[in-house]
Amino acid sequence: MTLFKLQLEKNRSIIINKNVFFMNSKYLNVYNNLVNLTRNKSLYKSFKFQDSFSDRLIFFLLHFAFFLKVFKNESDKAILQEIYDYIFRQLELSIREIGYSDQSINKKMKDYLNLFYSMIDKIHNWENLSLETKRSLLMNFLNNDADAVFLADYFEKYYLKLLNNTLNSHIKGVVND
Repeated sequence: MTLFKLQLEKNRSIIINKNVFFMNSKYLNVYNNLVNLTRNKSLYKSFKFQDSFSDRLIFFLLHFAFFLKVFKNESDKAILQEIYDYIFRQLELSIREIGYSDQSINKKMKDYLNLFYSMIDKIHNWENLSLETKRSLLMNFLNNDADAVFLADYFEKYYLKLLNNTLNSHIKGVVND
């Protein structure tokens, strides 16, 4: 075997190992879209205190909960499971980058997963809830003095936007407004 072929094989091995460790990035568009939605400054305009990582994470998880709610009826549940795994792996990596210890990360991830499942449970019948119930539901997840009227309207529009797009369009990053 020539040196070139040996180096090529080694590089292929490294690439395969990186893909296994970092997971396939074909759902990066979904993740980036959720992150961009979370960075929307209007979500934080009524906060009396500076927004924190926790506040941003709550908004991230709310967006993701709506995403899963809309697309859970899609025929390919395996893709949604892969997206879910990818998103939470990226979330764990983000928490590690902040500098939490391994023990703290496990506890934080458990707390965030419990919060996420609570969100999914609460928004399950979103379309059948009254405006006041929607406001109250959103305020249960936020610790700041957020504008409940604005947030209920915002997430209603986001929900409708999700309904008007396909899962495939989100995966490919070509979402229509």
